[in-house]
Amino acid sequence: MEEFPSFEDKKLGSMARAALWLVTVVGEGNIFTKAQLREAIPDVAQIDRRQRDLRDHGWRFDTSRDDPSLRQQEQRFVARGADVWIPGKSKAPKHKSGLTAAQRAKVLQGDNHLCRSCGIGAGEAYEDGGGLELSKLNVSRRKVLHADGTTEYQLVTECKRCGIGGGADREVDLGALLELAENLSSLERRLFAKWIGSDQRSFSPLEKIWGIYRTLPQESRDAMAQAIGDMAD
Repeated sequence: MEEFPSFEDKKLGSMARAALWLVTVVGEGNIFTKAQLREAIPDVAQIDRRQRDLRDHGWRFDTSRDDPSLRQQEQRFVARGADVWIPGKSKAPKHKSGLTAAQRAKVLQGDNHLCRSCGIGAGEAYEDGGGLELSKLNVSRRKVLHADGTTEYQLVTECKRCGIGGGADREVDLGALLELAENLSSLERRLFAKWIGSDQRSFSPLEKIWGIYRTLPQESRDAMAQAIGDMAD
């Protein structure tokens, strides 16, 4: 049986301690919360941030955005990465920190000057901002997980609001996306190809109504349900 150092050993780095707690206490495939991590390692103020840093070393965690069965505060420990408690294994992967103006312009042009998280264009007003807040586009780095298991950081256009909202923590599982595409019907794949070709898709009135409805408070959803029921009668 593989032996591990104790996550309670304060001589170890905080990221290594978080990794050891996940391996020895939680276990791959199981669920944990930030509160449990903080309770286990209370002497490190930002231990949950150190846990997120493990993603840069091949560690995999699912949140409610990845797995709908998870609650908002829950995460699933999907896969162990590098043994960061071993000297030399905790060195972060390198990627260039600066971009030239030409590189930035190339990325913006390739992304059609659209935020690849929310779809807003440069200088457009956010729909929930009453026209007061206009978007500003930046170029970010996003972690991409390839089908062969390798990872790399790729440049992507993102608005300032989405970047503040956690863009640095986002990652793309390209292999999983390709698997989903393989399961589409031929008609669905042709439709998807058209969306890719035009880099946009139009929403039907029904989809637009649904998109707004699902954001309503419960009382308003109930009122909407009653109104639709009355219309059907």
